[in-house]
Amino acid sequence: MNISFPYEKKREFQDKLIEDIEYSVKNKQNILIHAPTGSGKTVASLFPALDHAIKNKLTIFFLTSKHTQHRIAIDTLKSIKEKSKIQINVIDLIGKRHMCLQPGIETLSSSEFSEYCKDMVEKDNCNFYQNMKSKNKLSLETEHAIKEISSGIKDVEDVKKICESYKLCPYETTCILGQEAQVIICDYNHLLNATIRDNLLSKIHKHLDKSIVIMDEAHNLPDRIRNILTAQISLMSLEFAIKETSPLNKELSEKLKQIRKVLEKFAQEMPIEESETLIKKEDFIKYVSEIGYYEELKEELKVISEVVLEERKKSYALPIANFLESWLGPDKSFARILTKGFTKKGHSNITLTYRCLDPSLLLKPLSEKVHSLILMSGTLQPLEMYKDLFNINCITKEYKSSFPAQNKLSLIVPDTTTKFTARNKLMYAEIAKHCSSIVNTVPGNSIIFFPSYEIKDSINEIFQNLCEKTTLTEIKNLTKEEKSQILEKFKSYKNVGSVLLAVSSGNFGESIDLLGDLLKCVIIVGLPLQQPNLEIKELIKYYDLKFQKGWDYGYTMPALIKTFQNAGRCIRSETDRGIIVYLDVRYTWNNYFKCFPKDENIIITKEPLDKIKEFFI
Repeated sequence: MNISFPYEKKREFQDKLIEDIEYSVKNKQNILIHAPTGSGKTVASLFPALDHAIKNKLTIFFLTSKHTQHRIAIDTLKSIKEKSKIQINVIDLIGKRHMCLQPGIETLSSSEFSEYCKDMVEKDNCNFYQNMKSKNKLSLETEHAIKEISSGIKDVEDVKKICESYKLCPYETTCILGQEAQVIICDYNHLLNATIRDNLLSKIHKHLDKSIVIMDEAHNLPDRIRNILTAQISLMSLEFAIKETSPLNKELSEKLKQIRKVLEKFAQEMPIEESETLIKKEDFIKYVSEIGYYEELKEELKVISEVVLEERKKSYALPIANFLESWLGPDKSFARILTKGFTKKGHSNITLTYRCLDPSLLLKPLSEKVHSLILMSGTLQPLEMYKDLFNINCITKEYKSSFPAQNKLSLIVPDTTTKFTARNKLMYAEIAKHCSSIVNTVPGNSIIFFPSYEIKDSINEIFQNLCEKTTLTEIKNLTKEEKSQILEKFKSYKNVGSVLLAVSSGNFGESIDLLGDLLKCVIIVGLPLQQPNLEIKELIKYYDLKFQKGWDYGYTMPALIKTFQNAGRCIRSETDRGIIVYLDVRYTWNNYFKCFPKDENIIITKEPLDKIKEFFI
């Protein structure tokens, strides 16, 4: 059975990309790929991997960082299936909580939902789960739903609608289908979180050594993995747990109050002007052990959480128990940080975090278990850095852009900066002046990316009076629906042009496709460098010890990768034409300038308008 390439022709360099991935899967090797935006990475990975998987009875796991990226993989597989005239069994999985049809579960965290779901199933309280079987066999409803879903390649929203009509659990139904699936499209957590992975593999009868794992947008992996391996508690989480346990076990509630005092004691010992400090593992254990036997306290919290979950969906005691367990972990590759801050409602808060610094702790063991691991992104530069961070045995491949160079104009305008010491009204006025003159000149839509919401709002006070076009503004904590509404409105202005003011690390910084004439210009204001807090300082120190590149790996490159992701919104296909403006003098500094892709053809100019007018003639 041969798989056919689904499109009329391959893009330049796509043949080589396919050839390299084919070589890696045939030889059971891992591969790390930088291929610029628009290289067709999804089809270039799925096409050879699927051919090899079908011939060798392997399973493909296609992992993405966001739900929106599932759609691209689904559409690609539909095209392969149609062109090849073969049956391809595909399932689409997102987080179990997001697939659940039970009302009122939106507020639960993943761990809380896991306990709630387990409790509902064990006590026969979930009708969606109960309807799956009849007398230990699949019910007629389940058989009908499976037949309907199997009629084509369905995305998760289609599956949820079908399951809702039959009153079935979408997750369980998808897992039944997963037993015959050749391709499983899912989120990072499905394989990176050990508990979720083991449960899923058991349900769908799959094995890592018989799996080709493709991870898209792999530049997200370091942060994502560090977050998975990080645990924390706070005064606020302890307060909720105290209220929860008080009517059930006053002695345990008092112990939690004593743990709260431990956090307060640590904070009081800090200099008043400091907001963060490192905490020794043994100090926290010592103080908690004075309250009660550490292991016993941990188990008490787990037991009472089970009691709570019998009555409610959520237990606040469980995360405290999980934190106490995590805190016993190693010092190496982790930082233990106490932070004084505020809640979203402005109340003072203290947080104790066991923060992971090393993504290889999770990725390296995974890479050694699977048949092949394919890690790819349009911003996986420098490849040497990611190979260091992931610490996996792999081939590394870098490809040039397949798009015509004349379709993109990349400019650095070194007149301004958002450097902290230079932030003032005069500088913001200059930035607003540059931005407005550029977007007023561009015949179409523009996006301006700022390092933070605060800088965006400060500059917009001046910019809105200079800009001649309709402006749309990203705000914090947008819902999925609000983001979608802003994008649709933005697209509707393509003929007359509008401007979207966004934040580099926000909702629109990556994973949005604005093809054709929907976006003509991207301006990146400043550098999205994070505040060098204690976590970043520990990261820099750790990478200095491990690679002698702490500042680059822990501080500079994460900001530049966000910048390159922002820039990638502009040119999404070989027929797109647009300009990218890097608006900060620091982009001309060698330590930043050397990080730009070698084929970027950047022009440094203080007079961008003439070049922009010439480009759009």
